[in-house]
Amino acid sequence: MILHRGRRVLAALLLSIILLVTACSPKTPGRFDQAQQESTQQKSGQSVAKTATQGSEFNKLFPDAGDGYQRVYTQEKKGFAEAKLKKDGKDIALLSISDTTSTPKAAEKFSNSTKKIGGYPAVEIGKTQTAILVGKYQVKALSRDPSFTASDRADWLEKFDLDDLAELK
Repeated sequence: MILHRGRRVLAALLLSIILLVTACSPKTPGRFDQAQQESTQQKSGQSVAKTATQGSEFNKLFPDAGDGYQRVYTQEKKGFAEAKLKKDGKDIALLSISDTTSTPKAAEKFSNSTKKIGGYPAVEIGKTQTAILVGKYQVKALSRDPSFTASDRADWLEKFDLDDLAELK
């Protein structure tokens, strides 16, 4: 009986020592710790300009749903708003408005544009995106389904309230 109790005490003592040693030992850095530290300390490219328009201002300028389409807002933050375009329950496109004040290089791609949509300079970005520049605002349509063509993207970009967007400050 005494031997059995002695084993229990010894086991508890050893377990306590093991926990104490492992808990107090310094943690070896993981393979992503350095990258995490650098990215959290990085300031450039992460902040939104103080003069950027609130994303909630953009929502009223998105095209109305209809004709079997459904518009679902997915993101809204300072300088940006985005909505999914759905048809038959399937995501077919993303529509967005962004303020280029925070990202001036985003507007540079329109400088050599010869194409216009709704009277504004337009560019094709790859095979799935079409964008226009309305003042300092980039309006973009991105295909999520092959059935949503470049022609469809141009049509939907024209459905935005571009005149009111141009008047936003």
